[in-house]
Amino acid sequence: VQLQASGGGLVQAGDSLSLSCAASGGTVSTYNMAWFRQAPGKEREFVAVRIRSGGRMYYADSVKGRFTISRDNAKNTMYLQMDSLKPEDTAVYVCAAGTSIWSERENPQAYKFWGQGTLVTVSS
Repeated sequence: VQLQASGGGLVQAGDSLSLSCAASGGTVSTYNMAWFRQAPGKEREFVAVRIRSGGRMYYADSVKGRFTISRDNAKNTMYLQMDSLKPEDTAVYVCAAGTSIWSERENPQAYKFWGQGTLVTVSS
């Protein structure tokens, strides 16, 4: 599966931004689809996941209530709607696909396929 992330940019605190992750060579509905992010000098951090079976969603506490993960099966694309952005949301956002069990949803090693990153910069 090849993943192509897009939609990053420079915004101000409080603004919204929507990221996309287009998939090819596989179907998003058959994978757990997740977003991770990595800020400069920090480790990769789990952001959100949508589980393939049933579509259950799970978010990191730091983004819960502000970010929404979704997918469009017809477009074979996953999205991350980011609202009320904060400077601490600044990072390279990366999408990933895997078939891990629920308990491994936050573990980067549980995802087999990764897209390239898209940079999100939030100014104060």
